[in-house]
Amino acid sequence: MYAIELAKQIQAQRIILYNAYQTGFNVIADPMIPALGALDLEALKEGSKEALDNFKDELKGFVPNTIKLDTISEFALLTDGIIELSKAENVDLIVMGITGGGALQENLFGSNTINVAKHTKVPVLIIPQNAKFIKFDKILLACDFHKVVETTPVAPIKQLLDATKSKLFVLHIDNYNSENIPEIKFESLMLDTLFDGYYPEYHFSNDPDFTESINEFVVEKQIDLIITIPKKHGLFDSIFKRSHTKMLAFHSHVPLMVLHD
Repeated sequence: MYAIELAKQIQAQRIILYNAYQTGFNVIADPMIPALGALDLEALKEGSKEALDNFKDELKGFVPNTIKLDTISEFALLTDGIIELSKAENVDLIVMGITGGGALQENLFGSNTINVAKHTKVPVLIIPQNAKFIKFDKILLACDFHKVVETTPVAPIKQLLDATKSKLFVLHIDNYNSENIPEIKFESLMLDTLFDGYYPEYHFSNDPDFTESINEFVVEKQIDLIITIPKKHGLFDSIFKRSHTKMLAFHSHVPLMVLHD
């Protein structure tokens, strides 16, 4: 339902309901392990297709005629399947849910969503558990003010702002107590140039708790969407192990959009 309401706001033309089904165990060429029969695979295929078709039927009444609703089901690993499908179908946005909770859940549940966000070039919108759709009116860009010209995906952000008519807020969280004030001033000027005509509203925080600082700002300004840009800096694997993006994904109360530079 969230994706449908968003599609209405941004006037999307097509929604793809996707399901990747698997056997439940690894298929290994081992004579001691019974082979998965063709009938079993066919049953999985039919079960997946039927479930998607039923889901599509439930949603039809909520989808306007201007939006085409399609289903795709295939035998694949979910993360790989979504990434390949997004390339084949020229997908503009991937919408996925996530389960929040404690440390165990952060390590286990929602890992497919994090993996997709990590590996795809397509923007990924992560929806918190039980989130209800609210039209995007205020969008927050969490920015580190480091090489903004080279690392800020301006085009998709502008497209989103144009489609939703939203106001852009920029929040810089400085854990180093503004040791690099000249750089911050220069980078903020560069960012302002990139978004000329969009009139971003800039805010700064030195709260050492990144996630808490973001969430407090979201509540204070009634933000509807957070945009985060994971930086690589040669340490991409560590970014998603204990990253700001991952912590936000599990603990934010509003949707999180992951964009890559």
